[in-house]
Amino acid sequence: MRRVGAVVRTAQGLAVLRADAPDGGGASHDGDEHRDEIGTIVLDDSLEEVGRVVDVFGPVSRPYLAVTPDDDVHLPSLVGSTLYAR
Repeated sequence: MRRVGAVVRTAQGLAVLRADAPDGGGASHDGDEHRDEIGTIVLDDSLEEVGRVVDVFGPVSRPYLAVTPDDDVHLPSLVGSTLYAR
């Protein structure tokens, strides 16, 4: 499991995450090997599935991700939460 980022707001029924900065140190790759893509399942800190990434936008170095929540997820409660991917 790896950390994806933190939910910064909700908009139009989606959770908007700010992706974590790529890990520093070691040999530098293009950074895309740990990028999340559309369709990635995201989990909360109790390993419950929260939803799926439906859009990636913003700066390449640290993009935003739009996550459509599962039906049983209370969207406002996600703000400030850290989400993870498998």
